[in-house]
Amino acid sequence: MSESQSAKALRSLVIPVYKNAENIASLVRAIEDMASRIEGELEVVFVVDGSPDDSYRLLHERLPSAKFRSRLIRHSRNFGSMSAIRTGLEHASADHIAVMSADLQEPIDLILGFYRELSDPEVDVVVGTRVSRQDPWFTKFSSGVFWRFFSKSILKSMPSGGIDTFGCKRNVADVLLALRESNSSLMAQVIWIGFRRREVPYARAKREEGRSAWSFRRRLKYMTDCVFSFTDMPIKFILMLGIFGTLFSICLSVVVLGSWSLGYIQVPGYVPVVLLILFMLSANLLCFGIIGHYVWRTYENSKGRPLGIAMSCLSIDGSKKENG
Repeated sequence: MSESQSAKALRSLVIPVYKNAENIASLVRAIEDMASRIEGELEVVFVVDGSPDDSYRLLHERLPSAKFRSRLIRHSRNFGSMSAIRTGLEHASADHIAVMSADLQEPIDLILGFYRELSDPEVDVVVGTRVSRQDPWFTKFSSGVFWRFFSKSILKSMPSGGIDTFGCKRNVADVLLALRESNSSLMAQVIWIGFRRREVPYARAKREEGRSAWSFRRRLKYMTDCVFSFTDMPIKFILMLGIFGTLFSICLSVVVLGSWSLGYIQVPGYVPVVLLILFMLSANLLCFGIIGHYVWRTYENSKGRPLGIAMSCLSIDGSKKENG
């Protein structure tokens, strides 16, 4: 390994990659531009998260001639973007680390702003807060509603628009990596752990190349992970449902018994009984489903499985060395 490889980078940039083959060239050019504007060395950690396209091949071909130091890591399968970020944090060597998506919707100036803020000894974590976004209307609407609810009802220190990207110092990254929770939200963990945090506003750009891999199913799972990992609100909902159901049953029983004793009930009511049974069965199924979700998450975390598996790691800085 050369001296430049063994030397510690001043700043690291972690980029999860999944179905980004169409904009790899633009991504490398953008990072070269950013590296030229940074004083000192920049290390870029690409984590290809089981991408089915040519993302890994294109990065493997382009990075040796790129004007920045890099590491190219490949997951053994798709573990999700948050797991890819965690893998990147594990391999990043600098004291100041930033996270950026491969679709270039976060501007380069935002990442430069992260590094400026992290140079302040009074700042441990910096997060990007969206002031606007060029996304489809349904994505903007659903995301806005969810994050407003999340920030007001669950994690009050979360910015009202949520966060997609962040930067932190090495000690903070180590704390995040110590949280070995499966099916959780890394971005919510960034807020939950505390530390001295600063926000950097930015305008989220329109995706110019390729299509987002964040399907409706993935978004729904991410929202569910955020809720179930950071609040007992669903359990409280079950408790309140049980309390109100019990009170309703008591009141209904008093009314029925009173009406029967006064002779108002001559023929048993078929429809009310059926509706009441259906309602109670549905409520029971809902409650069991919520409780089962918590039990499943507890079981998943008890397995102790790794959150991501790196199949290969390639360090690129003029010469190449492959591990695993």
